[in-house]
Amino acid sequence: MSALRLPQHLADPPHVDSGEAHLRFDLLEDLDGAVGHTERTVETTLKALREFDLNERPQEVRGPVLDAAVEAVWRLIVQHEACDCVDHRDLIARYRIPREVMARIGAMP
Repeated sequence: MSALRLPQHLADPPHVDSGEAHLRFDLLEDLDGAVGHTERTVETTLKALREFDLNERPQEVRGPVLDAAVEAVWRLIVQHEACDCVDHRDLIARYRIPREVMARIGAMP
């Protein structure tokens, strides 16, 4: 018997890709694209809400702008939770989400 031992990774049978890795990569890529789209929507709607408030336009017109921001933030939070992230403090801080928007999330008109 020889004292020389082959490295374990050379003794393993060659890896045969079943396609699962490709499927997982495609799914993660799709998820990343969807979250990226939602993040851009959140940025756009929150920017519109901030600009609306700065320009002091009539409050009667503010409702749809606020509703769009609430819907976008709600979608982002749902996607965030679907990725098993339940602490939203970083999202709220990163996008500077107003309390008014957070208070309306999940409320049905």
